[in-house]
Amino acid sequence: MKYIKYAVTAFLATALAVASSAQSRSFKLGQWTEIYNSVVKELNRSYVDSLPADRIFKAGIDAMLEELDPYTVYVPEEENEDFQMMLSKTYGGIGAIIHKQVGENVVINEPYFNSPAVKAGLVCGDEIIEIDGFPTKDLDASHSSERMKGKPGTTVVFKVKKVRSGEIIEVPIVRERIHLPDVEYVGMLDDTTGYICQSGFTDGVSAEIRSGYLKLKEQGMKRLVLDLRGNGGGLMQEAINIVSLFVPRNSLVVSAKGLDPASYREYRTTTEPLDTQIPLILMVDGGSASSSEIVAGAIQDLDRGTIMGKRTYGKGLVQSVRPVAYNGQLKVTIAKYYTPSGRCVQAIDYSRRNEDGSVGHIPDSLTHEFRTVGGRIVRDGGGITPDVEVEPKSYSRLVYSLVLGGVIDNYVLDFVRRNASIAPLDEFRVTDEIFEDFVRFAKTREFDYRSSAVALFDQMKQELEKDGLAEDMNSELDALKKAMEMDKERFIRLKKDEIIPFIEEELAVRYYYQEAGIRVRLRYDTQLKTALGL
Repeated sequence: MKYIKYAVTAFLATALAVASSAQSRSFKLGQWTEIYNSVVKELNRSYVDSLPADRIFKAGIDAMLEELDPYTVYVPEEENEDFQMMLSKTYGGIGAIIHKQVGENVVINEPYFNSPAVKAGLVCGDEIIEIDGFPTKDLDASHSSERMKGKPGTTVVFKVKKVRSGEIIEVPIVRERIHLPDVEYVGMLDDTTGYICQSGFTDGVSAEIRSGYLKLKEQGMKRLVLDLRGNGGGLMQEAINIVSLFVPRNSLVVSAKGLDPASYREYRTTTEPLDTQIPLILMVDGGSASSSEIVAGAIQDLDRGTIMGKRTYGKGLVQSVRPVAYNGQLKVTIAKYYTPSGRCVQAIDYSRRNEDGSVGHIPDSLTHEFRTVGGRIVRDGGGITPDVEVEPKSYSRLVYSLVLGGVIDNYVLDFVRRNASIAPLDEFRVTDEIFEDFVRFAKTREFDYRSSAVALFDQMKQELEKDGLAEDMNSELDALKKAMEMDKERFIRLKKDEIIPFIEEELAVRYYYQEAGIRVRLRYDTQLKTALGL
């Protein structure tokens, strides 16, 4: 009886503590709601000008949610279409990426293969003068894109200046449902190695992976590379379905746990696998997040394949989309997820990351050991650490400047305007002649071509000036900077081997569509080649 009495007492104490905690949370919520409402009422009554209600309340909601985590966000009704595009990678339109500079016409930059734009005869370099009678010179890029989009089945009429002939014609195009594929490429890397490049986890991608596997198997595949580098994730169920293809039925893939212990859920494979024996290599990096980490974590914990590359992003949070007032939506974090060994891949502190967004160094003292099915030690603390770390190719500051500054993109458009075709893809390479053409173009463009050393020097000099130390060192500083500086043309030539792959990929896309760009990228993918060698 004594033990029963103690047990009942302990239970009641726990229940009272939980009830007290819940009451405290409810009281605080009610208190702050009342304070918020009273502040708004007083502002409305007393503020000197009329309140910009839409702007300040949206800013208030955004600021409130930012205090929680980076992934809980409010989406007002007017942004629902863009939000759905983000979730499904689907929209109604003509299927083309556009190029728009201030005061100029819209230019077709990258039409998608077999899209309405391609069916209507639009090619890279064609200028869109008007969209349904509205001049594009008066629009910015986002408004141009909005006018081109619309309900599938509706017609949009363009006035087009053709890139080759200069002829101006009217081109009516019936919009279609455009879906940007998550499986961007399926092919054989050599006689025995199959390769699938996957960029997202929208609805149906697991079926695309299954189809890609069967296609590669028919071509003699003996091992499979699933490339999840840069894959920011998506639907958790699709991640579970992909793991289901390669592990036995009823295998634990991921579990989720929220604030309420009763919310704990386990997600297991429910279908018969496609192949439990084929060697798997999963390529990951700092851009592999969320569902990518579910797949990588499960494959690693179940000892089903080898994870190669760099540590993943570290997003172990589960979001759910909930409707809120006036047709808005709240994407809210409802749980953390855990790999089969029990690891949470959520970064310990997701507010402190490296410049590229990846998880910084985490001391082992802050992490915990877990074990895979085969007994190997794995650790938590942020992301999935690869079984084999493989460094990616590094690029100079100049190359980033050429890409992000649009110099390569603008050169490619200029090249397309002057050249109706290039060699077949398997034969096409950026020749010395093409590179010299690029040098002539790039040296006339304004962009930041400083080396990393010069950029750091300029930063150091600014700090010296703030501290009042630069004046006495001016002659030495000027001499040092002069020794480090290099003229634009010389620096571009010095980085020729780094620049050529980017030009080659962009030209391939313009003449042979998006898949061709990946095929070119694979030519220069030293990280993947190193991984396959290991």
